[in-house]
Amino acid sequence: MKHDHFTYRISWSPEDGEHVGLCAEFPSLSWLDKSHEGALVGIRRLVAETVKEMEASGEKVPDPIADRKYSGEFKVRIPPEAHRALVIQAHEQGVSLNRLASAKLCA
Repeated sequence: MKHDHFTYRISWSPEDGEHVGLCAEFPSLSWLDKSHEGALVGIRRLVAETVKEMEASGEKVPDPIADRKYSGEFKVRIPPEAHRALVIQAHEQGVSLNRLASAKLCA
């Protein structure tokens, strides 16, 4: 089933005193449960029901993040002063600006 490829996350909700199940592709959906496992089962079931309803009404179901293809490239706009400072850091470290920025993002 396609909904098995969606990105699920379970975390603790101090406000609710329960585990909350979330799905990255459906940020408006959540499921509370006393157990970690119950939150996962609940959010998966809710997503499956939502997908079924969306398909029945002809709505476009989001593609699972895991199934998407990524180029590894994206643009980031920063202030010119920050750009200059990063170029200096990269030069001092003997690496390209791209290598420096990638290392900082992945740290």
